[in-house]
Amino acid sequence: MSRLLDAYETAVSPSYRLFGLVDATVDTYTPDADRSNWLLSAFGMVYLQVPSQVTNSTVRLECWSSLPPERDANWFGREDVEVELPGGDLRIVTIDGGLEEIPLTLPSPGLYKMRWQWVFNGERGPFTSPLSWHTLQIPPGTEEELDGRDQYCLVQIWRIVADVKAG
Repeated sequence: MSRLLDAYETAVSPSYRLFGLVDATVDTYTPDADRSNWLLSAFGMVYLQVPSQVTNSTVRLECWSSLPPERDANWFGREDVEVELPGGDLRIVTIDGGLEEIPLTLPSPGLYKMRWQWVFNGERGPFTSPLSWHTLQIPPGTEEELDGRDQYCLVQIWRIVADVKAG
């Protein structure tokens, strides 16, 4: 059974339609990734693309002992990604704001899986997709987490074991 090891919630002001999580031991940069996905990932980092209308987000980070349980919510989007965190020391990053220390403790450096889930505040829209430039259809619900912000994002993180290939 999976258990919650640590959690932290903070406000983030995305810049250039991005915010992300970066391991403090790697250089920060916007990864050269497939921009047709909401998540952009590279060694030691994951960025979320957001609509340009999003000026404030609440981000909740949760570290779990293993695959966390699904959280019932009417999420707008959800993506999972694997990322190597060589130092195990995460920072929130925005292009304008730089790195922000976060007091979230990961068990150790290594390979992690991250489940990113997010919803936008339909009362603060309309929002335009950074992927297609179309107006987004925002599902109702989760207003309690939004608390007046443009976006709420839940990031669940858990350690995984890398596949070992026989040579």
